[in-house]
Amino acid sequence: SVLLPCRATKNLPRDAKVEWRDKDSVMVHEYKNGSHHPGEQIHFYRTRTKMDENLLKTGDLSLTLKHPTIGDKNIYTCRVFSRDKVILMVKQVKLQVKVQHQIKVDSDVESVLLPCRTTENLPGDVRVEWIKSPDKKIHVYENGSDQPGEQSQFYRTRTKMDEEPLRTGDLSLTLRRPTDEDSEIYTCKVSSRNGDVLMKKQVQLEVKDEIQCLLNTQNQSFYGRHIFANCFIEHITTPDLPGDAELEWRKGNYVTVHVYQNNSDQPEKQSRFYRNRTRMDEDLLKTGDLSLTLRSPTQTDSGEYRCLVYSLKGNLQREKTVLLKVKG
Repeated sequence: SVLLPCRATKNLPRDAKVEWRDKDSVMVHEYKNGSHHPGEQIHFYRTRTKMDENLLKTGDLSLTLKHPTIGDKNIYTCRVFSRDKVILMVKQVKLQVKVQHQIKVDSDVESVLLPCRTTENLPGDVRVEWIKSPDKKIHVYENGSDQPGEQSQFYRTRTKMDEEPLRTGDLSLTLRRPTDEDSEIYTCKVSSRNGDVLMKKQVQLEVKDEIQCLLNTQNQSFYGRHIFANCFIEHITTPDLPGDAELEWRKGNYVTVHVYQNNSDQPEKQSRFYRNRTRMDEDLLKTGDLSLTLRSPTQTDSGEYRCLVYSLKGNLQREKTVLLKVKG
């Protein structure tokens, strides 16, 4: 927990109201009519805040915030009102929360470990959740086993925890085949059976995905003929692809660069700008090599390219982003 300090320098009336709000005026904690009012605070802060029981008598209006994460980084304001809503006192506190673990990996690694360990003895009925900001569930462990049905489909089959995490205290998560889409802050959250948060820990993951194609963009002539170069956009391999998988390369979110469906290329579905300029492996579903060859690249081709793999039902199975830079 962290203490946000606030002390009154003069005696406060017994009917005074105390409010803690963040910079967006969201209610963090409220005390009025001699008691606390958790129903007035938003769910994000519920069960995580605490104030002195006799705060008007002691003058200690400090707020204790449990399990702070990067999402709690904010400016908090303590205000005291009289019965007539006259402001008697105002104080601001700036809270900075740093992520303890920052991990940087390249996209070609097989897996990355997001560390989370505890020395506390955890009861057997706790719930362990790995959450990607803001609220996407990456992995859930409860009742002595993983709960794949609760995790985001994008991470299904890509995550793994220790066989007996509650016994060992090692709640670390292994994430397979990381891409730049996985770059984010991850939270390891441990909750009791009744929903009380027992522990929170955050890890920031940064996955680097960049390839530069350093070519002279001016066509060179040799004996009256143009010399064109090819750019091999990243060696991407992915095992165990089903025979009905569909694949698409896009530039950004909307420009279709290359489409592979029904075991063959679909040139009519790609942007005219890329027609006759792209090539992929003949047996890509068998070899797992989803790399794209782009002919005659120019500076106009610079940008982010996304390799997307879909199931027959249209569900996204795999994704990888490559940043291509073509320099003059």
